[in-house]
Amino acid sequence: MLSRGTHVVVTDDSYRRTRQFLNQTLHRYGIEVSTVPAGDYEALEDAIRPTTRVLVSESPTNPYNRVLDLERFAEIGRRHRVKTVIDGTFATPYNQRPLEWGVDVVVHSATKYLGGHNDLMAGAVLGSRDIVDAVRGLQGVTGAVVSPFVAFLLVRGLKTFALRMERHNATAQAMAEFLAAHPRVERVHYAGLASHPEHDVAKRQMRGFGGVVSFEVRGDLVAASRVVDSCRIPYIAVSLGGVESLIEQPAIMSFYELTTEERLAVGIKDNLIRYSVGIEDAADLIADLAQALDRAFA
Repeated sequence: MLSRGTHVVVTDDSYRRTRQFLNQTLHRYGIEVSTVPAGDYEALEDAIRPTTRVLVSESPTNPYNRVLDLERFAEIGRRHRVKTVIDGTFATPYNQRPLEWGVDVVVHSATKYLGGHNDLMAGAVLGSRDIVDAVRGLQGVTGAVVSPFVAFLLVRGLKTFALRMERHNATAQAMAEFLAAHPRVERVHYAGLASHPEHDVAKRQMRGFGGVVSFEVRGDLVAASRVVDSCRIPYIAVSLGGVESLIEQPAIMSFYELTTEERLAVGIKDNLIRYSVGIEDAADLIADLAQALDRAFA
């Protein structure tokens, strides 16, 4: 959808690698990029130029679970005759279907919830026949296809997808409520909480709120590290969406190569922890997190 001389608008909380691809890789090929604050629809609209072809965003976002008003996003795109693209990986098709709200294209990292077992890498693009056929044509040139075995693993994962998502949703909601009431937790980022800034939007357009809970502990980088290290059930890893729970500290893991100033500029705080809940017993996960918070601040 983009070629030399065209322009794309992306929200600033979209997946970091997506923004790097737009600003670094596509920039080399004469494609201009504007980045606007998430949730600022006036800024989004003001950034559109005659050469704009695509608006790109993500909902919910990684790691703060910000939620985009999909209907409003799609309406802006239609009015200005530009395509809208949503990364729906965090929500999954079980919890949210952006195409039904008027969005033109949805992408998913099938590596995450669709596969569900942390053992494959794949992706999916959904949209009109014209758009998908164009993507398929490019795929035929670039050769970016999954192997037969990866396809088999993905089909296997889809067989339990709905059941897993019900468990992810329920456990994450329970964990978010536990953390929100904990004295050693400063803030919880989960759309299922009434305190979330887009909770009402999420309730309107989502079936469930997903399996990732991000939270800030009362303390610094070291305090957050102690919490992560004190957990006994989740693996320390940067992925998400599998049957095993994973925990990570973005400041020293997924954003490790940035300087402190660069990291803080994109909103990644020292005391932030991201927890991808698996399908283990919810009470066990919460009890483990409770003891980790107690040990870390003992």
